[in-house]
Amino acid sequence: MASIHSKQLLEQLNWRYATKQFDPNRKISAQDWATLEDALRLSPSSGGLQPWKFFVITDPAMRAKLKPASYGQAQISDASHLVVFTAKSDLSETDVDAYIKRAAEVQGAPIEALAPYRNMLVGGLVKSRDTAGRAAWARNQVYIALGNFLASAALLGIDACPMEGFDRNQYDEILGLKAQGLASAVIATVGYRSTADKYAQSPKVRFPREQVFAHI
Repeated sequence: MASIHSKQLLEQLNWRYATKQFDPNRKISAQDWATLEDALRLSPSSGGLQPWKFFVITDPAMRAKLKPASYGQAQISDASHLVVFTAKSDLSETDVDAYIKRAAEVQGAPIEALAPYRNMLVGGLVKSRDTAGRAAWARNQVYIALGNFLASAALLGIDACPMEGFDRNQYDEILGLKAQGLASAVIATVGYRSTADKYAQSPKVRFPREQVFAHI
């Protein structure tokens, strides 16, 4: 299988930045967006449980409602797409069983053969944590998906901005998340940078290797 070169990877990761100004007239193509959705679906998660749902918001009216809950940040209305990353509020045995059923279908295995794995997931992720602990675990998984999404967008030459600057309670209410057993965790705006965004040319500020790596 073909792979990209190290130079290409680092070039794209150096090219990406948390885009502050999007060009509202440039939209992501349907093909590229489908690829990004597939990349999100392929995100890893602990136990493979995927305790998340991604809300892709392109409707201008809905984004107008969400903008005040995002402290008026322009990316909400100007980006091509807005993605709300949500996590399950209270992971249960039912969620584990749904995953086990899907695994049996995809892998062509009898569901009984997956019983030990099912019991391990229930014991380690459901019964060993209270509601708050399960919710925190699910939110952490969402950030894994966010990292994968940002890297995938960069490799496609698509700009993105991860954002925690929003009122989660308001988002949950506007999108009706509580009734779905979900809670917003983080959002990302996606599209193409504006030529007026001064941050596009700013050098990245990162600590030196010796300060962030420990080789044992």
